[in-house]
Order: sequence, then C-alpha cells, then structure tokens
Amino acid sequence: MENRTYDERKQLIKDMFKDAKIKPMKFKELAGFLNVPKDERDELNKILDELINEGLIVCDKSGLYGLSKARVFEGQFMTTGKGFGFVGVEGMEDDIYIPESQTNGAMHGDKVSVTITSDDTVKGGKKFRREGKIVAIVERSVKTLVGFVKRNKNFCFVIPDNTRFDFDVYVPLSDAKGAVTGMKVVCELKDYGSLKKNPEGKIIEIIGNVNDPGVDILSIVKSMGIPYVFPDEVMLEVENTIPDEIGEDDYKGRRDIRDLRTVTIDGEDAKDLDDAITLSKEDGIYHLGVHIADVTNYVKEGNPLDNEARERGTSVYLTDRVIPMLPHKLSNGICSLNQGTDRLALSCFMDIDGEGRIISHSIEETVINVDKRMTYTAVNAIINRLDEKYLEEYSDFVDMFDLMYELSQILRARRSERGSIDFDLPECKIILNDKGKVVDIKPYERNEATMLIEDFMLAANETVAEEFFWLEAPFVYRNHEEPDKEKLESLRVFIKNFGYKLHIGNEFHGKELQKLLANLEGTPWEALISRVTLRSMKQARYSTECLGHFGLASKHYCHFTSPIRRYPDLQIHRIIKEHIHNNLHSGRIEHYNEILPEVTAKCSMTERRAEEAERETDKMKKVEYMKRFMGEVFEGVISSITNWGIYVELPNTVEGLIRFSDIEDEYFTVDKTGYSATGKRSGKTYMLGQKIKVVVFNCDKVMRTIDFVPYFDK
Repeated sequence: MENRTYDERKQLIKDMFKDAKIKPMKFKELAGFLNVPKDERDELNKILDELINEGLIVCDKSGLYGLSKARVFEGQFMTTGKGFGFVGVEGMEDDIYIPESQTNGAMHGDKVSVTITSDDTVKGGKKFRREGKIVAIVERSVKTLVGFVKRNKNFCFVIPDNTRFDFDVYVPLSDAKGAVTGMKVVCELKDYGSLKKNPEGKIIEIIGNVNDPGVDILSIVKSMGIPYVFPDEVMLEVENTIPDEIGEDDYKGRRDIRDLRTVTIDGEDAKDLDDAITLSKEDGIYHLGVHIADVTNYVKEGNPLDNEARERGTSVYLTDRVIPMLPHKLSNGICSLNQGTDRLALSCFMDIDGEGRIISHSIEETVINVDKRMTYTAVNAIINRLDEKYLEEYSDFVDMFDLMYELSQILRARRSERGSIDFDLPECKIILNDKGKVVDIKPYERNEATMLIEDFMLAANETVAEEFFWLEAPFVYRNHEEPDKEKLESLRVFIKNFGYKLHIGNEFHGKELQKLLANLEGTPWEALISRVTLRSMKQARYSTECLGHFGLASKHYCHFTSPIRRYPDLQIHRIIKEHIHNNLHSGRIEHYNEILPEVTAKCSMTERRAEEAERETDKMKKVEYMKRFMGEVFEGVISSITNWGIYVELPNTVEGLIRFSDIEDEYFTVDKTGYSATGKRSGKTYMLGQKIKVVVFNCDKVMRTIDFVPYFDK
C-alpha cells in the first residue's frame, strides 16, 4: 500500500473485494492482509466506510466485511427538473428510473453509484421500467452555477438559471461579494445540501444586472462552463511568438501557388476566413484546389495556446458574439486568408472527371494569395444571373464561378446517387440592435453559393480521410453511424399517418430516407417530418476508428477544412504535416495512439456544449422577441403533440406550446404515435402539420418558453 495515492489505495481495495477468492474478513484481518500499519488504519477505516456508502461492500453484524450482493452500477444521473430522474449506465440499453425519494442528494450530471430495486415488469398490459436508488455520489458535475440573486437583510439566495437544479442556493452575506437583488452571478457550491436543507454557496463573480445588455447571453456561456477569456499565459505566447505577417523562412519547402486565381466565399460578416478555392478545367478534367489555413504552423503541440484550443474544442457562434477557439491575432489575422495577403495553407489538390470521380489527388503545404474575398450573396447572384452589378464588378471571375457551379452539380449528383441525405431544415437569423435587443427574426435560406462551398469541402474531407485510412495511420475521423432499427421503426409508424412508407430491411440504405425527403418537398409537413427524421438519426461524433458517415453515404470522412474554429481539424493537420515530412515514425504513432482517444472524446463533448449554448441562446432571444407581440394573432403549423399540449411553429421558426389546460376541454386523448390529439367534450382534433391560428399568451425568458392559446375566428 506504500507509495500509492488515496484513490489508488481505494481502487486496490475495491478490486480485492471483487476477487471471488477473497472471503469476508474482520477489520484486523483486512489490515493484516493488506499490510496496513497501525498508524494508517484510520485511512483504511475511512475507505471501507466509503465503499459501504457506495453499496459495493457490506459489514454484517459480526463485523465481517464482504462484497455486497446487490447489483451496483456507475452512471450519470439526469434529472427532469421535477425531482425524479434517470441514470444512464454504459452498456445498459435502457436508463434506470430514480424516484425523487431515492436520489440521495444527487444533482443533474453527477456520476453516481446506483442499485436496482426493481426490474422491468409488465402489469395490466403496461410496461414499467426498472427502478433504482442512488447509493453514492462518485463525482459531482456541478462545482459552480449561474443564477439570479434575491437578497434580504441577513442572507441571500441564488436562484439557478439551470431549471434542472432543484434547489435555491443559500449564501451568507459574508460570501455574497456585495451582490444585490437583480444581479446575475457565478456561485461556487460549498455544501450540496439534502432533501431537507438547501445547498450553500459562495458568490465568486458578479456578471452584471439582469437587464444589462449582453448579461443574458454571458450567463448562458458561464453556466455551461465555456471558456470565455484567454488566460494571460496564452495571450503572452500570442504576443511574443505570433507574427503579423509571414516571414521569409515560412516560404521554404512550400509549393508557391500565388499565381493561381484564388477566392474565398463566405458570409458578409465572416472574419475568420479559413478556406479558399482554386479551380480550372483541362481536357475534361476539373482541377480543384481546397486551400485551408495552416494553423499548426503557429499553434505548437503542448504549448499553452494549443492546450487552451483543445480545452475550448470549437468556436462558439452565439446570437450577439463569437467565442473563438483561437485569439483574434490568429483567427482574424495571420491565419485568416485575407484578400491580397500571402498566407500559409495546407492544400488538397483534386483531379475530378466528368462523373465526379476523384481520379488523383495530393495534399501539400503551400503559399497562397487570395485574389477576391467573395460573399455567398454575390456568388449566388452571379451564377444565377440575378443582378447585373455583380456580373460587372467581378467580370474577370464570372467564368470561374460558372465552372464552380458546373462542378458542384456533378459532385452533388454523385453523392445523391450513392444515397447522401440532405436535411434542408428551416433556420433563422436573429437580428439584434446595439443594445443586444432583438429587432427581427428572419428565415435563413441556403443558396447555390453556400451549397457549392459545402460540395467542395465535403470532397476534400472525404479525400483526406480515405488517404489516411489506407495509410493505417492514427487519425481523427468524423463518424455518423447507421440509425437504430427501433428508431427507424418508430419513424416508419409515424410517417404512415401522413401516407408515406419506409422500407426497413436487414440492411438499411440512406436512399430510403433520400426518397422520403424528396416526396416531402413542397408539402405542408416537409419541415416537420424532416425534423423527426433527423431526430431518428444517431449523433455524429469524432473517433479514432473509421466507421463511415451514414448521412453522407461516405465510407471515409473527417473534418479537415476548419482548423481556425475546430480542434479536430487542427489535430488532423498536425498528423498530415508529420506524414508529409516523413516524421510519422513509430514514436509519434505511439504518441497519437495514446492521446487521440481522449482528444476525440473531448472534442465530441465540446461540440455538444457549443450546440447547446447556441440553441439555448436562440430560444431565449426568441422569447424576448415574442414578448412584444403578447395578445397578437399568428398562423403556424402544429409541429409536435405531447401528453401535456401541442407545439406550434411559426414561419420565423419560433415555437410555442398550447397547453391542454388552456383549452376548453378538460381532457385530451393523444394518439399513441403522437400524430393527433382529440378533445373529450368538443371532439375537436388537432393533427401534426395542421395550420392553426394562435394568440401569444405568455413569454418566460428565464424558462425560455412561449405559451400560445388557440385563436378561433369569430
């Protein structure tokens, strides 16, 4: 037991009890068996008590310590905000239901030990899921939280923004940092409390008054633990090592392609331009170059800048701000492929035939100089001949954009042929004024220029992934696995209500979903069924294994094209460059095999975190926007039906709930597929996809919910 940490000693004792050969022992026997000296036996006693609390071992009436016969599992506790919750255990198909009385003080996200109290049963034709009780909290997920202060004469409470955190946090005035009622704060938890006692905390940061511009979004950022300010050591590294322009030595050993016509195509507001395109055609062969900012030339592995980028994982794009993965001196400066400046790039050159087949390729370090910084609006207007002014302004590049459109159509048709699925779901752009208040919400539509760039990026991502798959080198792949049969069956039953079919055989092909989406085009329920179909898919994730991308019908796929804003791409660039320079020897291969599993897991997590922050920010701003329309009438489409009410989506993508309790019928019968709800007294039926007029009844910015009531024409 010597020379081990406390946790290592505890794990050793855990493993010992799990050994079937070990018989129950009394405390003295255990201490002797483990060679624990007398002066260290207090620690042994503490470890044994913890293992009893965790449900792993028991101590009987005669003082014998032995392995508990109860089934103990470890997993993550997920609360509902209503007291009860569920524990997800790896390898267990269904979550374990935890009643409110059995949560043992666990909070949302905690890693817990749980025992099964009852297995799945069927009573009266109804299935009851397995239940359990939490016997120990292995690791707390919430160390700090963001909330709203309510202060009185002697103490204050912090009311958490996170509705899944069931208790207000008591804060003595000595730990309140001068916060007063109405402030948003970050609170550190000192005591997690119990069912009978509130948690206790200490205010460590005041974000601002709840009504100050930007405080609402910053509260979401801080509540999700998204790094917001770059540490001093990172900024010092940037200041001392990152140049404003590339130096003479940077050109050495690179292919100089500054003479090729090169363009970037991005949104009007984009500042981090990390991809550029070159394209020509000769003897029926398209020569496509996808040139990506060489970020790894400046971000060195293991340095503070690299460690911070890995911690962030991705840039986060919120309604009123961008939280970049890299400081602006890189993302908007030396790594941004700005017009008229020499920049370092990692380029994927592809020769593509008239059928869209990539017949040869190379990946090279290059020096580029962008001739034109184009926008999606301008390029779309050019290729569709929508506005003469763009044709005149960019007359020297019109032929290039026409060629891009020609090639993109070929690449898209080839992807479609193999079964690629294109979920063209409605998105929105939220317009803010200078005080951070929403002034408008507009539907955002993809155009030919945005899709054209997507086609070229997809081609590069697939080409790079396939090369490194056949090299059998350590790599970071972007996987999207085939959907579960059960979810597909639920989807099949659901769309049957609308008159559509889905054939599910032993092997399910993306062409089935492709055909379904094509049949939906232009129908009132296109967006609805597309969204339900998307929800039946698995989430894409990063992995060291190449498992293919179901949605794109691609056998090999990775993220290569955005190293300014995604860490997986930056990691891939590092591996590619080592391969180019013949430095991917056994030592480096071993290094990557060791670090990449953790890198991919972390990147998948930070991606989910960013998506949630973006989603929650948009929801909050939509509530803020709709508050001005209280009492006004809108027409929308029923997007979802639940046991508690009907969700309605407006044309601007705002979604609100009609609660059954706010309708004249005291009871509604909901179809088991969630397709319709029928009132008991009136017999009125509401169906998915049905157009309906609603009145804005209530808007709750804290809960981020909008309530509608039906509007009936008089």
